[in-house]
Amino acid sequence: MELTAQMKKYRTEAGLSQEALAEQIFVSRQTISNWETGKNYPDINSLLRMSEIFGVSVDVLLKGDVEEMKEMIRQEDQNEFIKLGHIFNVLAVLMVVTPVPLAKLLKFIGLGLWLCLAAACMAVAFIVEKKKKEMNVQTYREIVAFLEGKHLDEIEAAKEEGKRPYQKVILAIAFGVAALVINILFLFLFR
Repeated sequence: MELTAQMKKYRTEAGLSQEALAEQIFVSRQTISNWETGKNYPDINSLLRMSEIFGVSVDVLLKGDVEEMKEMIRQEDQNEFIKLGHIFNVLAVLMVVTPVPLAKLLKFIGLGLWLCLAAACMAVAFIVEKKKKEMNVQTYREIVAFLEGKHLDEIEAAKEEGKRPYQKVILAIAFGVAALVINILFLFLFR
């Protein structure tokens, strides 16, 4: 939120008109109007006086509601993470179910297409892993908590951090076994 919006927000929350605020800061009502519309900005003395009147720090007045901005960023991160997750899931499923049909139907061209698909899936997987590290969410519980906008307490976080290496290995093995079983079934179907 920018300064102009912050000023108007805190002024209305305080139940002050532009004129009433102007009297307390020793400026004209038009000056307050100009500040709130962004035509010009208050000097440091006026900012200090407003912060006292509104009961907020100058930092909050200038930067806006830090918690609100953090929440907006968090929501954007969640949405991006969800979108990347959907892309990865689709590519992973295609990577598992298409190698045998592509190889049987299109021979070497099919194998080449599958390798392109696998490369795309790996690229998205690396992007997802990078995002997980940036947000410090690696295990299933950490990811679920993040997507729900929650945080794990210190003990839960420490427990989950200990699980990280094992969960990745188990997930990779499970994915590999599932892919193997599905492709063996496809081999029998395409005989």
